[in-house]
Amino acid sequence: MRPMDIPGAWVYEPRVFADERGSFHEWFRRPGFTAAAGHPLALAQANCSVSSAGTLRGVHFADVPPGQAKYVTCVRGAVLDVVVDIRTGSPHFGRWEAVRLDDVTHRAVYLSEGLGHAFMALTDDATVVYLCSEGYAPAREHGIDPLDPDLAITWPAGLTPLLSPKDAKAPSLADAVRTGLLPSYDDCVAYRTSLEER
Repeated sequence: MRPMDIPGAWVYEPRVFADERGSFHEWFRRPGFTAAAGHPLALAQANCSVSSAGTLRGVHFADVPPGQAKYVTCVRGAVLDVVVDIRTGSPHFGRWEAVRLDDVTHRAVYLSEGLGHAFMALTDDATVVYLCSEGYAPAREHGIDPLDPDLAITWPAGLTPLLSPKDAKAPSLADAVRTGLLPSYDDCVAYRTSLEER
């Protein structure tokens, strides 16, 4: 696993063994994950979403603690996966980083608690599976407008973003700051440290 530019996020690039029968790869390895993240992956929920081209999901995040860390990969088609630093007080606040996840390279992204997550489907039937450290809890789940011009995420050209009604109504980053919706960098670091000490 290699660290992304946003602290608390990593990309895993597996070795893919392919022959005339198909391919095989390991999409998660606990020792490598633990060495990179500093703690084992806590698994509370596993999700699978199937999206048509242009579907834009996110930017989603959860209150910290406990937050919701995610380990994400694409098993069919392709998506542009985006990690956003929405932690107030972070030296990287407002920055985003994108990684193409697809069924060829089989990359995976891990984002720790407090980071925002979004992806856009680049193909029809793009199938994303993700492991979550905490289960879905509507009262502590939130979103930021993925089309917020202040975030200025560069979504792929040629695709019309298709958002859920909830994501379309999500506040801008500035509004989320103003209303105190976002997790703090210090709280996120303290929570990650507590995981490392368990």
